[in-house]
Amino acid sequence: MTQLRDQDVELELVSSELVFEGAVWNVRSDTVTYGDGEMTRQYVEHPGAAAVVAIDDDERVVLIQQYRHPIKQRDWEIPAGLLDVAGEPPLETAKRELSEEVDLAADRWQPLVAMRTTPGGSDEVVHIFLARGLSSVENDFEREHEESDMLVQRVDLSEVVDAVLDGRVRNGILAVGALAAAEVLRREAASA
Repeated sequence: MTQLRDQDVELELVSSELVFEGAVWNVRSDTVTYGDGEMTRQYVEHPGAAAVVAIDDDERVVLIQQYRHPIKQRDWEIPAGLLDVAGEPPLETAKRELSEEVDLAADRWQPLVAMRTTPGGSDEVVHIFLARGLSSVENDFEREHEESDMLVQRVDLSEVVDAVLDGRVRNGILAVGALAAAEVLRREAASA
């Protein structure tokens, strides 16, 4: 069996320039040595994120739907947020986002996957966790902008998987998270 693993590449950084500094992420232009020459690439410099596939005792996934300006649609997603608190581990970010976005806590957490969303254009890594043993919590987080009118819904995991495979939902983090969670639950059931 082949062991698949991403491979680090050591390149000499010739130059790096901050092309655009944004409120959430930046655009950077790097020139590096590659092969017999140099190449220049621009990319989005991103702080990373954590996301949560929160599954209740009836195997329903907690989904949110919110407006996303780049696609001009209300997108079905799982709770998620930026790694924007200095020193906060991804799991703690996931717990915070679950509380802030959908007023829930979980008593069982496990890492599902870490994914690069668009490695050809961004250095973003999203850490996706599976959360179970859900309970309601009160919080005083003030939702604003796109979060102010989020729809929260619990949907059977099998229906979410079908929607992903049918192309009815196209959010990459939701797709990877739901498929990974379904496989974890399948493996747990097979070993029981």
